[in-house]
Amino acid sequence: MGDRAMMIELGDRVDPRINQTVRAVADALLASPLEGVVDVVPAFTTVTIHYRPERIATRGADDLPHRRVARWIETVLDRGIATDIAAERTVDVPVCYGGEFGPDLDDVAARCELTPSQVIEIHAASPHLVYMLGFAPGFPYLGGLDERLAMPRRATPRTRVPAGTVAIAREQTAIYSIETPGGWNLLGRTPVTLFAPLADPPCLLRPGDRVRFVPISLDRYNTLHAMASEGA
Repeated sequence: MGDRAMMIELGDRVDPRINQTVRAVADALLASPLEGVVDVVPAFTTVTIHYRPERIATRGADDLPHRRVARWIETVLDRGIATDIAAERTVDVPVCYGGEFGPDLDDVAARCELTPSQVIEIHAASPHLVYMLGFAPGFPYLGGLDERLAMPRRATPRTRVPAGTVAIAREQTAIYSIETPGGWNLLGRTPVTLFAPLADPPCLLRPGDRVRFVPISLDRYNTLHAMASEGA
């Protein structure tokens, strides 16, 4: 990963057991910090360690920062990794499906040979798990989407997808945490704020969380959105 990052590969597929190990390794590294390491980033199957070479203490001219980081990683891994990490949280996320919030709902239903109501029911019932945050601050990638809703990304991405939009692609669901371009299929929108830079923590969701999508009406969405805007 260049001269400022090192990656640990723990698998080659999207799998909850592999991801649990990823999170356990990241937690173990964070619990035994090394001076000069500035970030530990868990993903689907990897953990990436970002560091500042000039701040890594080495043992002489022949020692190099990346070797020191590698020794630190090996030392932590040699101690053993407890994969029985704390039980996942379950976070309810209200969603207003369809309409202007979910312009691709009808298309997804037609391509999956389902009704829009069936798509909503299947999506809400899927066992969603947050595998990682990425792409944008607080943007969660969720596995567990029912295979009946597996869809490719759109051929032409949109230039603007509003914050809170709930979307699917392949076997995953995502929630747009801020307004960005995007090529996923848009099913609905949540009034919940996923990323608030001044909050502690700034991200609502974290890797390992279970997410339960709860269908709501437009009126309920407007009420919750107004409350969120007022900081309630």
